[in-house]
Amino acid sequence: MKITVLGGAGDMGSRAVRDLGKSEEVTELVIADINIAAAKKLADVLGEKVKAVYIDANRPETLISAMQGKDVVASAMGPFYKFEKVAVEAAISSNVNYVSICDDYDAAESILTLDEKAKNANLSILTGLGWTPGISNILARKGADELDEVEEINIYWAGSASDATGLAVTLHTIHIFTGKVTSFIDGKKIEIPAGSGKEKVEFLEPLGFVDMYHLGHPEPVTLPLYLEGVKTVTLKGGLKESYLNKLAIVISRLGLTNTPSKKQFVGNVIKTVLPILEKIQKPAVPLSGIRVDVKGYLNGKRQHLVYQAVDHMSNLTGVPLAIGAMMIARGEITRKGVFAPEAAVNPDRFIKELAERNIKVVQTKGVS
Repeated sequence: MKITVLGGAGDMGSRAVRDLGKSEEVTELVIADINIAAAKKLADVLGEKVKAVYIDANRPETLISAMQGKDVVASAMGPFYKFEKVAVEAAISSNVNYVSICDDYDAAESILTLDEKAKNANLSILTGLGWTPGISNILARKGADELDEVEEINIYWAGSASDATGLAVTLHTIHIFTGKVTSFIDGKKIEIPAGSGKEKVEFLEPLGFVDMYHLGHPEPVTLPLYLEGVKTVTLKGGLKESYLNKLAIVISRLGLTNTPSKKQFVGNVIKTVLPILEKIQKPAVPLSGIRVDVKGYLNGKRQHLVYQAVDHMSNLTGVPLAIGAMMIARGEITRKGVFAPEAAVNPDRFIKELAERNIKVVQTKGVS
């Protein structure tokens, strides 16, 4: 099989590339990145079947050139609020299946409008198969499948600034702390202020308790579309370094991130000063976590299921992208159109693939 990874030289994309490069099923692997030097360096390490090509998402023709003739394209090309729709349109134009780690709710909403176009082209366009969204959606689906009736899904993610260094991650964090974001409460899609609803949530050790806030992610947008009967889907997240959460909230409320150009400027500043801040403030353990609480009924009894995983952000994000690309290329994901992971990915099969790569999902029962 032939696969192209957009943004394949970055923090998350390179992890997917390394995973795909190990597979004997992959006969051709293209690292497509604007940082062609880094892409070539990685390709040289991984062997003859891997090559590097230059792309620039502001020039869609370069994306199409990198995609043509492939079985599937995997995208780690963020920030997705700028580039997801561009990449999906290029994939449809190239007549190639697509999977991404898109983690911006507005980007996910924008490409759902391309569902019919993708179906007419007989293509699978799977958006948001990374850490969150991705693992989070699949764990939500697993919990829903184990219950007779699912009412509420609460998703929490905890990260560390020391667990990722890429500019795209910084820009995404700024974006999801800005303005109003989508949530799904009591059967209705609503807009609530980003950075509101502070809550202290416990994750697996060594993360422990982390402050959580309502943030902009795709799960409240997509899960109600595919999980019948669910009345509430919330997404909260936060960095283990609590001062950075507070900084993001203040910057947003001062109006310093309300345009793409402002986000880019602030992102560059934060990326520059972050090493200095880490010297002043003790950095958190460089790990990230996901927690998914699924509430509903089984045999008439109230149930509260909890699923968690902790690992490095690159593993939690890049490995699912690689798994998804392989599943599509093998024909294990057959749905056509534009869809999210919970619509088409078998949870048990996916969790087994994670375990084979030493990413362990832990299931417990919560207190309702």
